[in-house]
Amino acid sequence: MEFTGLPADRARARQINPVVLAFVGDAVYTLFVRTRLALSSGEKTGALNRRASERVSAHGQSALLERILPLLTEEEAEIYRRGRNAKKPTKSKNATVAEYVRSTGFEALLGYLYLTGQDGRIKELFFPEDEA
Repeated sequence: MEFTGLPADRARARQINPVVLAFVGDAVYTLFVRTRLALSSGEKTGALNRRASERVSAHGQSALLERILPLLTEEEAEIYRRGRNAKKPTKSKNATVAEYVRSTGFEALLGYLYLTGQDGRIKELFFPEDEA
């Protein structure tokens, strides 16, 4: 399967609704976390799923966000804020309102970076332990 249109032009990606960016970012983050766990662990799928759920949750994303916020460029911070402040069509069942809105910003930023082909920046911000 060939992906057409990737990476997207930054100007085009900035026009995408931040909730749609978060939709993409959620999938990307889930895939990255699951891939890392699968490659680094001999655990069975039940254990892997529990570990993935901890990191992919709004609570887990909010905690990681605390570490990366000071590292964001102005452009990245703006994308994060747009995602955080966007009107969401759903509410979280397992997170506080603050965690949920922050995680939406987190996912919007990740979606933007992914769509614009900034894989190196994704690794640098979200998976710095891979760089060591």
